[in-house]
This record gives sequence, C-alpha cells and structure tokens, in this order.
Amino acid sequence: MKVVINTCFGGFDISNAAFEELLRRKGVAYEKTPAKHKFAGNEFDYWKAGQAGVDEAYLSSYDYRNNRTDADLIAVIEEMGEASSGCLADLKIVEVPDDVKWHIDEYDGCEHVAEDHRTWS
Repeated sequence: MKVVINTCFGGFDISNAAFEELLRRKGVAYEKTPAKHKFAGNEFDYWKAGQAGVDEAYLSSYDYRNNRTDADLIAVIEEMGEASSGCLADLKIVEVPDDVKWHIDEYDGCEHVAEDHRTWS
C-alpha cells in the first residue's frame, strides 16, 4: 500500500498546483479568488465553489491530510514530483505491506509510518 508522508520539519501540505490537480481529478469545479493569504513568507491562493453542491468548506478543507492513501493524491504526487510539495513540506510516498496495521507518527511535522502496537502510559 502506498502512503504519502512529509519528510521534513514544518508539516504536511501540497502545493497550489497539486491541490488544483487533485480537485480536477475529483471532478470538483472551482475558481480562484483574487485574494491570497500569506504564511511563512509564501502566498497561497483561495478557491471558491464553482459548482452547485460544492461549498467553500469542501474546497478549503478537503481532507487529503488525513487520507494519505488516496489514489488521486498519490497519482498527483508521483506525476508532479517536488512540485507537489507545499510550503515547508517535502512529500514522499512510502510502500507499506498490505497486511500491516500502521499509523503516521510525526515530530514537528516530520513524519514516518509506524506499525501499530500496544502502548500504555
């Protein structure tokens, strides 16, 4: 199974171009608004709904961050390479055996895939 992780400090994010390609693959019509917001010195676009039934919340919070095995997300990252990584991110696809129960662990945004096990505290 392929899983997308971020391999540098900062946090998981995809670029504007990767997000637009992901929306296109999902069949979501959208348009950019002229407004931009800044984070860590970088500018990011806003998107707004361009199709009935698709609201701003979907466009701003499409949950690719918590769906790291999404086939469209993986395809976009494989096709775009480094251009798919967002601000402060360095995305990588790792192979995890299908029979392994796993989760993503992170420290300050730098992630790795870990096999599930029991812990107590």
